[in-house]
Amino acid sequence: MKVTVCELSNDPDQLRLDWEKLREHVQRESSEFVLLPEMPFYPWLARMQLVEPELWEASIQAHEEWLLNLIDLNPAVVAGTYPVIKEGSRFNEGFIWQAGSGYCGVHTKCFLPDEDGFWEASWYNRGAMDFTIADVDGVRIGFLICTEMWFSEHARAYGRDGIHLLLIPRATPRSSAEKWVAGGRTAAVTSGAFCLSSCFGGTDRNGMQWAGKGWIIDPEEGEVLALTSQSQPFVTLEIDLSVAERAKKTYPRYVRE
Repeated sequence: MKVTVCELSNDPDQLRLDWEKLREHVQRESSEFVLLPEMPFYPWLARMQLVEPELWEASIQAHEEWLLNLIDLNPAVVAGTYPVIKEGSRFNEGFIWQAGSGYCGVHTKCFLPDEDGFWEASWYNRGAMDFTIADVDGVRIGFLICTEMWFSEHARAYGRDGIHLLLIPRATPRSSAEKWVAGGRTAAVTSGAFCLSSCFGGTDRNGMQWAGKGWIIDPEEGEVLALTSQSQPFVTLEIDLSVAERAKKTYPRYVRE
């Protein structure tokens, strides 16, 4: 299976340029699966502590418009996160998109930071503790959205449930980039699944310096197989899903609580 991770600009104008390059990359590499960053299609709202509901609505509208562009990546399956309103509450929802069936919400983010630049618990609600597995043509997929990666019990539970891909869409700062890669390696080993992550990259118009460093990590030993950079913002690798199945039977995955 060919999978693609990326780093995209959080600046709307630069994002359009990045998107065209991503489209060309995905088509050239014949990618089958593409992971996008966390809520990628609107400037990061949680940088501000003061919540403005009309901006959340604007973010939803921008994401709805951008969903029409996911066909650019067809026939690849596309995953990421999306701002939604459900029963009057705001959530950050992990989704999977396919050309034939469209958007499918999978998991709402439930572990939310609330600090300078990342006032997420202020901006939207905590989702249910429901770490649903998506099945796409036999490929079992789990989401840990950004901060959720640090709650490793869920990576382990996903591993027990036999996932092949653990998706970690992120919006993380450059200052902690290496820490996040280390956490991704642990998540891969804990779950026994290929760990994929995409993140914003570069510096946006508000001065936020984003980490970039999208990754593809091996499920057996936590080896970093690929890492994006400003000079190489898109990476595609062919992975063997049977490696993830084999990893579940080896240390430390076979050890039961």
